[in-house]
Amino acid sequence: MAKRDFYEVLGLAKNATEDEIKKAYRKLAMKYHPDRNPDSKDAEEKFKEVKEAYEMLTNPEKREAYDRYGHAGVDPNMGGGGGFGGAGGFGDAFGDIFGDIFGGGRGRSQGPQVYRGADLRYNLEITLEQAAHGFDTTIRVPSWDKCDTCHGSGAKPGTSPVTCSTCAGHGQVRMQQGFFSIQQTCPKCHGTGKIIPEPCAACSGQGRIKRNKTLEVKIPVGIDNGMRIRSSGNGEPGTNGGPSGDLYVEIHIKPHPVFQREGDDLHCEMPISFAKAALGGEIEVPTLSGKVSFTIPEGTQSGKTFRLKGKGIKGVRSGFAGDLFCHVAVETPVKLTEKQKELLREFEKSTTEGGAKHSPQTKTWRDKVKDFFE
Repeated sequence: MAKRDFYEVLGLAKNATEDEIKKAYRKLAMKYHPDRNPDSKDAEEKFKEVKEAYEMLTNPEKREAYDRYGHAGVDPNMGGGGGFGGAGGFGDAFGDIFGDIFGGGRGRSQGPQVYRGADLRYNLEITLEQAAHGFDTTIRVPSWDKCDTCHGSGAKPGTSPVTCSTCAGHGQVRMQQGFFSIQQTCPKCHGTGKIIPEPCAACSGQGRIKRNKTLEVKIPVGIDNGMRIRSSGNGEPGTNGGPSGDLYVEIHIKPHPVFQREGDDLHCEMPISFAKAALGGEIEVPTLSGKVSFTIPEGTQSGKTFRLKGKGIKGVRSGFAGDLFCHVAVETPVKLTEKQKELLREFEKSTTEGGAKHSPQTKTWRDKVKDFFE
């Protein structure tokens, strides 16, 4: 497939300045970066396309060749220069994309790296009734707070952190390997740009201490097992002033003694007596919003399913409630008295003498067996 115009890829006019190119590149690179779009082939291809356009248009020689000859002027397979190097080459692109997303880059090269805090997960176990109706609750999660003793500096009271001699306070060191210039976190200060000669005893030099905090969480109506609720900014705090991560409350629904949930529908097994199945009549069944009654026809067979419309769960993204499916299980009587047994024998005899009209399924089954052996 033919390559798209580099200016079109970045959404720019052909007279765009280098600053405009870099600004457009940073925005699109952050949008399509693989770390932000895991398992997305489309985002990966767009990221590569944006990166290539940036590398070509920030190199004056390659941009001039591209403006005159199009892709043929910069494609090494068609006689162009190709390769990396010069202004806007691989080193620049590498620094810009990872710098902007993870806190470094040339815009921050004169200071320590800034990192976003890690996300946290909290497993919350709830009942099926709570999931169906929604509710408000509170949870306690571990959190980091500024150390009261050193006021967040990490240094022993009366002392101060000093500038790291390895990175001169930048928090980063640059390594040159041929055409590649790679910026890495300083191994001595770990990106802070500071060294603490005398750490605070209360926080061991971290500048923060772990405490539990209480958060209010609203569980929406119809939430399902495995769904997550995001609490923005309540994850781990960032490093060097970076933003905090997020807290994800993951829902786990306890097994219910009566109902099984399938999406917005509910299922339950409904045992009925032999007499009720034969004669039919009104029965009472439970739902999550109370008991309801309905009439089953005479001659109901075991395994028959009755659907109660709208008696399921209204899901988080649903406009209406699901259904309740009641599965009939005809219960065989046990521990019979002699009189009851005798009555059943008489009943069995009368139905047998009455022929197949009383037991159509038995008649059908016997015919099938007969055909099989013949």
